[in-house]
Amino acid sequence: MTAVPGGSAAPVAPRRPAVLGRVRLGDPVVAVWLAALVVTLVGWIVVTADGGDFMTRSTVTGILQNSVALGLIAVGQSVVILTGSLDLSVAYLVSLGTLVAAEMMESGSVLTAVLAVLALSAAVGVANGLIVTGLKVNAFIATLGMAFILRGYIEDAYAGPAGHVPASFRRLGYDRIGFVPVSVFLLIGVAVVAWLITRRTRVGHHMYATGGDEHAARLSGVRTGRAVVLAHVLCSLCVGAAALFLAARLGAGAPWAGTDARYDLESIAAVVLGGTALAGGRGGVTGTLGGVLVLSVLDSIFNQLSVDPFFKNVVRGVVIIAAVALYARPRSDRAAGRPRRGDRGGTKQGGAPGVPGQEQSA
Repeated sequence: MTAVPGGSAAPVAPRRPAVLGRVRLGDPVVAVWLAALVVTLVGWIVVTADGGDFMTRSTVTGILQNSVALGLIAVGQSVVILTGSLDLSVAYLVSLGTLVAAEMMESGSVLTAVLAVLALSAAVGVANGLIVTGLKVNAFIATLGMAFILRGYIEDAYAGPAGHVPASFRRLGYDRIGFVPVSVFLLIGVAVVAWLITRRTRVGHHMYATGGDEHAARLSGVRTGRAVVLAHVLCSLCVGAAALFLAARLGAGAPWAGTDARYDLESIAAVVLGGTALAGGRGGVTGTLGGVLVLSVLDSIFNQLSVDPFFKNVVRGVVIIAAVALYARPRSDRAAGRPRRGDRGGTKQGGAPGVPGQEQSA
């Protein structure tokens, strides 16, 4: 209520719903899922005009199936990027994971193979995290070096596909419930766990704080090194889950399973499309899943239209650049027109409150 002359009070119009509405529309998570819907509708129209049939059960199943491996890796990538780090070793770790899984399933039990792949993935994640935090090596260089190490081992030890995946485990890659692949539930489960860790635990809050401002987080008592290492471990475990899924799909280990699909760059593209900032501290798993869906739908459209691979990559590149530009622009506009948190309602250096360029008089 606001007092007016004459002793009466005029009600103040509530503004919160309008503000919340603007926030929702400007939320990258909402934007990427709306983009996925728009891309699907446009693809439906274009494919139908070309004489094809896009919205069929087989097409939807294929899109969901193709989203699983990339989705698992992108979920892990989004966790590590939230801390301001990065992982370029995921493609070779996927390839090695399929080989280890298939070889151990051929000579041992499925459970032993699953545990071995997850243990290998965790070890690579710990190594990446310790190199970044302990040796103070830039994450790009550290994980690229790890990628070369894994690549060297794969090329030395394997000349082609190896091992054999039993039919019981291959059901993970091919079974469906209706038109929904069973593997989609694996992706959903991993995504839910990652979301709970990043959004509902102290460790997750520390990851956001580390990515937002590592120095300030450290001064606030956050063990930033531990947060980065844990993020790398979680990322690698997600990659291990993707390797197990691909082994089930392929029926054997494949040295090219991760590199031919370019999961390193594709996962980063999905994370960026989902609104997660490469600098860290902003974004999350929900938007990443939307980015994965956009890329999978685009691939399905291009395949049905028999689009030239060069043009396909050009379109994907344009989509990624446009998405990043749209996400960054409102944020920079707000930063330019809004006083800093420490200056809100107070004195700014060299200016009056809220007015740059003028000094507040005593």
